[in-house]
Amino acid sequence: MFDIKWIREHPDEFDKGLARRKLEPQSASLIALDKERREVETRAQELQASRNKLSKEIGAAKAKGEDASEIIAEVSRSKEAQAAAEEEARIKTEELTAALSTIPNLPLDVVPDGTDETDNREERKWGDIPSFDFTPKEHFDLGEALGLMDFDVAAKMSGARFVVLSGALARMERALASFMLDLHTEEHDLIEVNPPALVRDNALYGTGQLPKFADDLFKTEEGLWLIPTAEVPLTNIVADCIIEEDYLPRRLTAMTWCFRSEAGSSGKDTRGMIRQHQFTKVEMVTICEQENSDEELERMTSCAEEVLKRLELPYRVVTLCTGDLGFGARRTYDLEVWLPGQDRYREISSCSNCGDFQARRMKARYRSEGEKGTRFVHTLNGSGLAVGRTLVAILENYQKEDGSIVVPNALRPYMGGLEVIPANG
Repeated sequence: MFDIKWIREHPDEFDKGLARRKLEPQSASLIALDKERREVETRAQELQASRNKLSKEIGAAKAKGEDASEIIAEVSRSKEAQAAAEEEARIKTEELTAALSTIPNLPLDVVPDGTDETDNREERKWGDIPSFDFTPKEHFDLGEALGLMDFDVAAKMSGARFVVLSGALARMERALASFMLDLHTEEHDLIEVNPPALVRDNALYGTGQLPKFADDLFKTEEGLWLIPTAEVPLTNIVADCIIEEDYLPRRLTAMTWCFRSEAGSSGKDTRGMIRQHQFTKVEMVTICEQENSDEELERMTSCAEEVLKRLELPYRVVTLCTGDLGFGARRTYDLEVWLPGQDRYREISSCSNCGDFQARRMKARYRSEGEKGTRFVHTLNGSGLAVGRTLVAILENYQKEDGSIVVPNALRPYMGGLEVIPANG
């Protein structure tokens, strides 16, 4: 969400930022709507002042024994006119808010220009891509052959884009989440949270999923929404709050189920666990002072990278270009893990700095010691990691020719010491 005052003062900068996202200029129409809103508000205030003056005249006339009926009638007309002006101002305000709420965040100067993922900038790589003396299989072929990954059974009860994991793979998913949470809380100093998985409209509005992306979400008949990521409840912890600066930075993590309708993903990753309606994810959220958010983005990204390093999974880090940047982000690093079965890197984490974009929507502010006013916090979010995709990466990178899967060393304590998932499951 943008401050309309800032847009009035920086229209060219605003439109330039939108142009980098391949959007048409909008400052002129927004400023015009804001002008209409302020004019109506001014008229309502003037009518109120006039009525106050007339009310005093009524008292003076009555004190003199004069007829005040005309003045009373004028007050009545003024009251109706003021009510009409206030209603018009309310409508204009709603129109302006609605227009502002669908405009994405502006990219930072360091974000490369581009149209789609092919224009993302590679920053670094880690790990050696494994070589096989056989043709590596994709995770769904491996999982189904083990008898521990069943999409058909899931489809009977829930439809497409669901899976039933059992045995060692079910345990591995649980083990991965526990491993990630332990790493983040014990070594990265994040605070573990167990948040609600159902939220109201205002929570999704605050983080930017509503109103623009309602079709990507699941909603209950009672009006609550299933969270698409723990970013939503974790970030909203500070919604409508004024917090003290010594509370910051607040670094949080949570493991939750996440739910996405994948409305815009028809035909993409229709097989396997890459794109599911329900999946497990360990999320990281940071709430910090404005000056420190760039530094916090680097820190958060390194926390996500450390998970992949401990699991010895090769990956690369890319900076998303303007055409691939998420709605609320002003800068994003994607971590892409190597999948031998697909012979390419695939996203496993996105770490984003949203600046004050979400904070303005949530009205989340902080007060610095010795300062009179308040400032909007900066918010960041990142996967640390997507658990299902991490399981996919382990299956494909640690597969053996006979279909067995070697368990990464870091995960064995969480798997009861299991070193290999045998080919017979």
